[in-house]
Amino acid sequence: MATAPRGERLIITLLGRRNVGKSSLINGITGQDISIVSEIPGTTTDPVAKHYELIPVGPVTFYDTAGIDDIGELGEQRVKATRKVLWRSDVVMLVFDKADLDEHDRNTLNELKGMDIPFVIVFNKTDLYTPSADTLAFLLHRELPFVTVSSMNADDMFALRKKLIELVPDYFKNEAVIIGDIISPGDFVVCIVPIDLSAPKGRIILPQVQVIREILDRDAIAITVKENEIKSVFASLSKKPVLAITDSQAVLKAAADVPEDVPFTTFSTAFARYKADLSVLLDGLKHLDTLKDGDRVMIAEACSHHVECDDIGRYKIPKWIEAYTGKKINFDIMSGHDYPDDLTPYQLIVHCGGCMITGLEYKRRIRQAQAQDVPITNYGILISKTQGLLERVIRPFGF
Repeated sequence: MATAPRGERLIITLLGRRNVGKSSLINGITGQDISIVSEIPGTTTDPVAKHYELIPVGPVTFYDTAGIDDIGELGEQRVKATRKVLWRSDVVMLVFDKADLDEHDRNTLNELKGMDIPFVIVFNKTDLYTPSADTLAFLLHRELPFVTVSSMNADDMFALRKKLIELVPDYFKNEAVIIGDIISPGDFVVCIVPIDLSAPKGRIILPQVQVIREILDRDAIAITVKENEIKSVFASLSKKPVLAITDSQAVLKAAADVPEDVPFTTFSTAFARYKADLSVLLDGLKHLDTLKDGDRVMIAEACSHHVECDDIGRYKIPKWIEAYTGKKINFDIMSGHDYPDDLTPYQLIVHCGGCMITGLEYKRRIRQAQAQDVPITNYGILISKTQGLLERVIRPFGF
């Protein structure tokens, strides 16, 4: 459970004012003393993550956040950090510890509804008070889900866990596949995995691991090779593979060595379909041909990592874009969760495969770009286009 990929975990965020008992609720739900509990407002500063196995949902991450009423210069920064987590959340627990809701509380409710995030209102510390009749009437009229609990009561915590399970979005319950729908038991799948400076020592990167696991889960046969072994492997196989899938950085070399009659794609392209919306990213890619001198392009990395001299996002993609367009482009790099609210300065966003964020966060980033009329695309399909291979790598997915 603790080793489940971060991008595959359901994210449940606790939101509320200072000292409403968010930390106590996390401790009560998980049955562990994870978050510091204190009667002093503002004890929780930066968001605190707690991994947990929420049966039958699976691995989840609870985020204990700073109070949304935090004050002062540091308080404003903490509230901003809380809102960043909120945009990544799959489910939200909005926590109160009082009988009546004021205008600030109702504004928070409206904001959550506008963000289209499933949420439950949690009246905590109800061993000390009960929600007023006016409050209950307001919630019932708006059809807003709520529970009344005490974090010290085991039965209440059981009921709260049950409510969280009910709120889990369908996209998390339904099995998503990377390439599993285009392979069958017994099929050969050739995975082309370069070992270069960007490959983690002693390991292969997460998208490759997940694809190999999915091949095995489908009772197919994963044949993993480096890019200089492709020809010899194909010559030795007893039957034709149903798919060859390569790291995008080796797409040109791999395409030359993989027979034309073998379906061929990239890990990043497969992840664009799995985590995001491949059709939208393909539409965004068309804007590569409209870039002009001086335009700004954002390279969006979903993770922070040590930068090598041949880093794909910081060096290779900018180089390929300028070589393809023949234009002088201004590039900005955004790493991890440092994704700006205002995207309008950019003529194009090029996003990574998103293996370290949830599908919901990836889709929200796409919707944000669409709402601001900024085209967005993906590393893998952009690289394939600049190498003249786009049609071939998207063909296995029906495009």
